[in-house]
Amino acid sequence: MTTLLGRNFARIRAALLQGAGHHGAGLMRVAALCALAILYPATFASGNATYEGVASCAGSTCHGRAEGNGAVVRQDEIATWQNPASQSGAHSRAYAALATLRGQQIADSLGLGRATEAPACLGCHATFAPASQRGDRFILSEGVGCESCHGPSGKWLAEHYARPATHASNVAAGLVPLENPQSRANVCLDCHYGSANRGQFVTHSMMAAGHPRVSFELDLFSALQQHHDVDGDYIDRKGRPDAVRFWAVGQAEAVRRATGLFAQPRFAMEGAFPQFYFYDCHSCHRTITDAAQRKLTFETNPGRPIPFGNPPFNDENIIMLSAVAGALVPAQAEEFRTASRSFHKAMGEGPEAAREAAKLLSARAGALSSALNSRAYGNEDAFRVIRLIADEATSARFTDYAGSVQAVMAIDTLLNALVKDGRVTMAAAAGIRADINRAYRAVAEPNSYRPAQFRSALRTAAGAIGRLG
Repeated sequence: MTTLLGRNFARIRAALLQGAGHHGAGLMRVAALCALAILYPATFASGNATYEGVASCAGSTCHGRAEGNGAVVRQDEIATWQNPASQSGAHSRAYAALATLRGQQIADSLGLGRATEAPACLGCHATFAPASQRGDRFILSEGVGCESCHGPSGKWLAEHYARPATHASNVAAGLVPLENPQSRANVCLDCHYGSANRGQFVTHSMMAAGHPRVSFELDLFSALQQHHDVDGDYIDRKGRPDAVRFWAVGQAEAVRRATGLFAQPRFAMEGAFPQFYFYDCHSCHRTITDAAQRKLTFETNPGRPIPFGNPPFNDENIIMLSAVAGALVPAQAEEFRTASRSFHKAMGEGPEAAREAAKLLSARAGALSSALNSRAYGNEDAFRVIRLIADEATSARFTDYAGSVQAVMAIDTLLNALVKDGRVTMAAAAGIRADINRAYRAVAEPNSYRPAQFRSALRTAAGAIGRLG
């Protein structure tokens, strides 16, 4: 899993402004218009296709070159995936993380045995293919390999690069269409939030044992993992990228995934206890004081009609999606906001009411995802979303650390979309970097987070961007 806190913020900001790829991809983002009518869900049907392993992709005439000078694709994708010093190599290091002191300590606390052999860990720290579907060159210890994201290659590996194969025919043979924002979001969310698949759900017990907090933003993660150039050939095959589309659909799919899992009792409960993974961590993990004058350690949130003092559902993506809906799909905005408030209200009424409300909210998020994925995007969209994130109605909901982290990542992502699209110059973006850095500093460390200070920093940053429009 990836945590976006503390020391990683500097690297994240650098990647967003300078481009994620070591090959000078600039501000290009990995997003694309949907070129296919088929939507592949998180549980992408692999059938009985075999997982052939990273080595099957690593030939020097395929993806294993030392330099990215291929005619159609870069052909140095394996080197990028293996980079030991950058975020782009994080997936290749995922299995090795299990063998570290911290990885084994987590496994020991949970009674899992060796972390490198525990299904609860391998589901996301490796390409955890069933034994019956592992090809001759498959190696579990390679970590999160090519086929974790692109799908098992047994039915398309030999044909996907040769004429008369097309991208559409490769997808029909089982290649996952990652240029589709909904498809990519669901693949990422399997591990960067959780899924119903074996070994792909992080519990509060895991986090109590030492697992980092999980946070997700699709466009940012795509930039950090970009292994390719978005050039003319890419656009011809898969469509032109749009960072705002990826970011917006990612928010909708995150809400759909979270509430969809919460609606299932086997995930929502852990014995007699709620599964606290779904709740806002810092609402409970705060300093406790006992003095004559009380000191409240939280603010009430206008978007959450829950009993005073109850831990809230982590609604970081819900807050963002409310702003997205208002800016880009206004016809569905009020229905989503109503479903959101009803969900929070139901949390104080009982488990069954909360699960039913979660199902409705998940459906509303799904409808927004489809609308956001299919709509046309224009020059004003990013400005419009930024204004709504920072307006009084939305910013008043930034009372908690997780939601505030999501908000500043959104402002940064959308600014870079404006730069990439030529609406804002690099010089102008650099000129307001100090304002965005101030917002980042306000969420650099959860124990020093102050909501009022963050909201002020966010408004300043958003206002500076708005003046460029």
